[in-house]
Amino acid sequence: MDKYQEFGHLYDRFIDQIYRFIFLKVQSSQIAEDLTSEVFLKIWTKYLDKGKPIKHPSSLLYRTARNVLTDYYRKHPKKLISLEDYPREISDSFQKIETEIIQEETLKVVFNSLTRLKEEEQDVIIWYYIENLSIAEISQILNKKENTVRVMIHRAIQKLREIIEKENNDKKM
Repeated sequence: MDKYQEFGHLYDRFIDQIYRFIFLKVQSSQIAEDLTSEVFLKIWTKYLDKGKPIKHPSSLLYRTARNVLTDYYRKHPKKLISLEDYPREISDSFQKIETEIIQEETLKVVFNSLTRLKEEEQDVIIWYYIENLSIAEISQILNKKENTVRVMIHRAIQKLREIIEKENNDKKM
């Protein structure tokens, strides 16, 4: 397979996942499209165009997406958006997180609470619960042991649960 075919294969296979991951972080479809393009451009210029082999494409793409997002965040502060601004496909994905964390909470509370977590905590929750990546895949992306990733996910869910409970208690007062 030549480099153009390989790029086409990577693009077709991962475009939706990388876009969704970035969209969940930047909360704008136009910005997500631009950053997703930047991710694939970097993969092209740093690997495929130079003939470098890619052993773990999903890990490389997510790692590159994180780096692109980091660059973006340096220039643009984060802001919250309402659940209605999300495409149906993404808001449906959050149903799985909602069930895992606390069933009686609304999806909006879960998402707003998720944005209060550290970047790496947000990432592991998104990758595991929304993108359905395995522990092994996440450990490759983060370059950490699988056991460490399991603990990270567990702690992130615990922290998310605490944020939601605190917010509920604050609302009752």
